[in-house]
Amino acid sequence: MKFRRTVLPLAIAASISVLLPTRTYAGTPEQDAKNYTQTPSLEEYRPRSTLVTREHKIERARFPFIDIHSHHANPTAQHVDELVKEMDTINLRVIVNLSGGTGDQLRQTVATMKGRYPDRFVVFANLSYDDLNTPGYGKRAAARLEQDVKSGGAQGLKIFKNFGMDVKYAGGQRVHVDDPEFDPVWDKCAELGIPVLIHIAEPAAFFDPWDYHNERWLELKQFPGRARPPDKYPPFETLIAERNRLFAKHPKTNFIAAHLAFHGNDLERLGETLDALPNMYVDIAAVLAELGRQPYSAHDFLVKYQDRVLMGKDIYEVSEYKWYFRALETRDEYFEYYRPRHAFWRIYGFQVPDEVLKKVYYQNALKLVPGIDRKAFPD
Repeated sequence: MKFRRTVLPLAIAASISVLLPTRTYAGTPEQDAKNYTQTPSLEEYRPRSTLVTREHKIERARFPFIDIHSHHANPTAQHVDELVKEMDTINLRVIVNLSGGTGDQLRQTVATMKGRYPDRFVVFANLSYDDLNTPGYGKRAAARLEQDVKSGGAQGLKIFKNFGMDVKYAGGQRVHVDDPEFDPVWDKCAELGIPVLIHIAEPAAFFDPWDYHNERWLELKQFPGRARPPDKYPPFETLIAERNRLFAKHPKTNFIAAHLAFHGNDLERLGETLDALPNMYVDIAAVLAELGRQPYSAHDFLVKYQDRVLMGKDIYEVSEYKWYFRALETRDEYFEYYRPRHAFWRIYGFQVPDEVLKKVYYQNALKLVPGIDRKAFPD
């Protein structure tokens, strides 16, 4: 543990013309004065904080953990070997690769990952929509999924974000999240005893006007294609309602809603949704900034719903996991988040008890995903 001065985040609204410069000193009073009158861009404004706080540098998770939300499309043997070496440095015991594909692609991915390291990887299958417009699609998709599990090695199903938003029938009609055509797929998952990790909608701010009041303005500036304007996409609340109806309609199927179900900014609502849908779980992939800006609420939520939350990261970068460890395991204050476009704010640790930490790190995943070696984890 040590004390240090921290650096303030990108904490200004994009609408403000801030008359504070970045502190680059040219050397002469005249040149310095000129710098002080320049207006920095949103990306450039990074003032240095004078706050001195406790700091814990945690490079390795306290317990071995399972990353339920990772993507490694068409991995090579070299990539897999490098992954395992990196995983060992941070106590990452099992990665769930959600980008397995279907059919031959799935079998190749399973062979490359689990063939080399049987106990370190899990691969989820994905749906193909190529024959969506041929009658009987749902039953065929369910049959393909059964083959992917029984002979392909899949241990779950991943539904990507295009489902509900971009997947359409030939006539242009949007495939609704609760479309009955897909009922055979969800029923098959229940029959096979595999979970569905499903990404429905996007952050609510992506559906809001892209203006200077939008707290995800920077991300939309850097990635304009992430905006969900109403002339092209259904409203956020429409997608959420369809998702909830889907979960309620299939109570025997376990659904893991990605990214805290996009309710990380409203944990009370998320809790009410979990109460209403006992077959619903959530992961914390790519939404650490939401939890970290409300440490008291985050702590209380994780304690109350400790059986329903799973560890996940999404974009794999071994050096970024330590932010999750620090938030989950310490009460550190006001530290930077690793991806500024996700947050204009600093985050705080919301340290949870070890019994909760174990559930988030691995116990809940062991409960939901079949075939993971339990001997690699503490009792």
